[in-house]
Amino acid sequence: MLEAAATLLATWLGLRLVGFTRWKSALTWLALSANATTQLRAASKQRADAIARMSAAAARNLFFATNCLEKSLVLWWLLRRRGIAAELRIGARKELERFEAHAWVELDSRVLNDAGEEHRHFVPFEGPITPVETQTN
Repeated sequence: MLEAAATLLATWLGLRLVGFTRWKSALTWLALSANATTQLRAASKQRADAIARMSAAAARNLFFATNCLEKSLVLWWLLRRRGIAAELRIGARKELERFEAHAWVELDSRVLNDAGEEHRHFVPFEGPITPVETQTN
């Protein structure tokens, strides 16, 4: 739970300072470097659910509010760090002439961090969200 709380704070700052793409790239690198000796493997649903519950509890008890993107990035990272191949999903919709977006985490097409069915009201972008890699010529 402490790891989730610290990562939520870092993600809150990271998104504001370096943006989504760079922050997700950093989290990807950190998850893989922490898990360098262990190949990504399917983990039990119970373990993923427990991590999701602890991450949600950490978010509820912070001194600042977090949004669905921050919570989902942190849960995705916590799972990946433990070798659980979760996917970060982002969806969008247009509601009353306003563009809205929502983020959630899936494991084997099962949503881990959206207690309600809110994600069903958003059209997900195809495939998992991955950072854009820059090429140098």
